[in-house]
Amino acid sequence: MRTMGFVIFFSIFFTIYGLVNYYIYVRGLQALPRDGSVRYWYTAVFILVALSYVAGRFLEKLTVCAASDLLVWVGSFWLAYMLYLFLGVLTVDIARLANHVTGFFPAAITDNPARAKLITLAAVAGLSTIAVAAGHINTLYPKITRLEITVDRETRGPRELHLVLATDIHLGVLISNSRLETLVAGINGLDADAVLLAGDIVDEDIAPVIEKNLGELLRSIRSRHGVFAVTGNHEYIGGVRPAVKYLEEHGVTFIRDRALLVNGRYYLAGREDRSAPRFGNGQRKRLEEVLAGVDRSHPVILMDHQPGRLDAVAGRGVDLQVSGHTHNGQLWPFNYVTAAIYELSRGYGRLGDTHFYVSSGYGTWGPPVRTSGRPEIVSIRLHFPRATAPR
Repeated sequence: MRTMGFVIFFSIFFTIYGLVNYYIYVRGLQALPRDGSVRYWYTAVFILVALSYVAGRFLEKLTVCAASDLLVWVGSFWLAYMLYLFLGVLTVDIARLANHVTGFFPAAITDNPARAKLITLAAVAGLSTIAVAAGHINTLYPKITRLEITVDRETRGPRELHLVLATDIHLGVLISNSRLETLVAGINGLDADAVLLAGDIVDEDIAPVIEKNLGELLRSIRSRHGVFAVTGNHEYIGGVRPAVKYLEEHGVTFIRDRALLVNGRYYLAGREDRSAPRFGNGQRKRLEEVLAGVDRSHPVILMDHQPGRLDAVAGRGVDLQVSGHTHNGQLWPFNYVTAAIYELSRGYGRLGDTHFYVSSGYGTWGPPVRTSGRPEIVSIRLHFPRATAPR
C-alpha cells in the first residue's frame, strides 16, 4: 500500500513538473534569436537547473555532501522561480490570445515582434527574480505572533498558561544552523511554560540533521515544563522512527496519540499525523481514545499537525487546538488554495468553547521562499479567570 501510494504520488508530481518545465522552456526558446549559440547555452542550463532538485535529493539518500547540498539549494530556488515564470508566461499567452481576437497590441509590439519577444522574456524573468529574491529575504525574518485567549470555564488548573508554538520547521539542508539558532533565540526570549512543536520538525531525511548536529541546538531550548511535539507528515516521509528517536534523544518529548498531565496542572494531548496510515503505521486513535482518562477539571491543549475536521474537536473537552501544515500556502497564490481546502488555514478561530490556532509555520518546504505571509513563532497566553486552587 505504501509503495503504491509513493508510485501514484511521484507519477503525478513528475508529470506536472515535466509539463510545466517544458512549457516554460519552449516559450523561452521561442523568444531567443535563432542565430548564435545562446539557444544551446539556454537549453543546457535549463536542463541542469530543472533536474537539480531531484538529483540532489537522490544523492542525499546516498551521501550528505557539498554536492548534494548545492543541488538541493539550486533546485529548491528553481521550484519557486518555476512557479512565477509559469504564471508570467501564461499571462503573456493569455494576452496574445486576447490580441488575436481584438487586436489591441500597439504598433510598437506588432512592428518588431522579435524585439518585443526579447523584452517580454526579460520582463518575465526579471519580475520572477524579484519575487523569488524578496520571498527568500522574507523567510529570514520571522515575526512573533502574540495571542491572548480567555478560556471561560471552571478549572483547577493554572490561572495563566504561557505556551510558545513553532510548527513546520523543516530542519535539513535548507533550514540549518543559522535559521535554527534564530528560532531557539526567539523561543528562549519568550520565557515559556511549555514549548510546542506541532509537526514537520524534520524536512525529510534525518541524515542532514544528524550531519549538522542540529539536535544540540534543539536541546538548548528553555522552558519551565519542557519541549513537546507531535509527528507531521514529513516525519513520515523521511522515516518516522529514526526522526522521533533522534529528536527525543535531544530533549523533545513526543506525545503520540495520548494525553500527558504536565506539572500536575494541565494536559497536553497529541495526535498522530493523519498521514500515518499511508506509511504503514495503522490508523491513528480516535480523539475519544486519546482523551480517555483525562481529568476534565484541568485545561486540555491538543496538538494535531493538520487542521482538518475542526468540528470533530469542538465540544469534546479541548480548550485549545494548535496546528500547522498549511504554511498559509507559502507561495502566492497557493494561499487561496489552502484557504479553500481548510476551514481554518491560518490564524485564530473558535468553535463553541474550543479555540483553534493554525500557524503559518517557521520554515519552508521545497523553495526557501515565502510570498504569502511571514514565518512565525507564536506566543499564546491562556487565561482562566474561573480557575481555583488545585486540591
